[in-house]
Amino acid sequence: MRTTRALAASAAAVAVIGLGAPTAAAWNDPTSVTAMPNVIAQGGQLKITVHGSACTLAGSTVSSTAFPTTALKSMGGETATATVTVNSNASPGTYSVTTNCENRRRTFNGVFTVVGGVRGGIGGSSTSGATPTDIAIGGGLVTAALVGGGVFWMRRRSEGRI
Repeated sequence: MRTTRALAASAAAVAVIGLGAPTAAAWNDPTSVTAMPNVIAQGGQLKITVHGSACTLAGSTVSSTAFPTTALKSMGGETATATVTVNSNASPGTYSVTTNCENRRRTFNGVFTVVGGVRGGIGGSSTSGATPTDIAIGGGLVTAALVGGGVFWMRRRSEGRI
């Protein structure tokens, strides 16, 4: 009797798992997510394109750790897009995008890469004016130019008398 109950319970568990597995594996929408451009600086704008009919429905969103959750807009057919702004404090690296379509989430890894922003500034120049070393070098160059020009001029003058 015990064996029969155990066998019946096992058969029921296998049947539940067997019937549930095809429905879980059958949902593969969306099929792909792309970003243009796929390499972007911090604070830049990306156009995320999602391919799959499930994401063309109202209420579908995309999200990432690099940008906030954004609603998708249907482009007709099986394509939806969203324009997102990458956070200005996003760390450089590769990011994934998670879609939420028909209340189901699917994550796509390595969709875009964030590179560090350009650091503007004075680029190593001095803001306090010329140093004594700068003045000495500049004065030496001006003196050399004057002496060299004078020698060249005097030499050309003497050639004319011959």
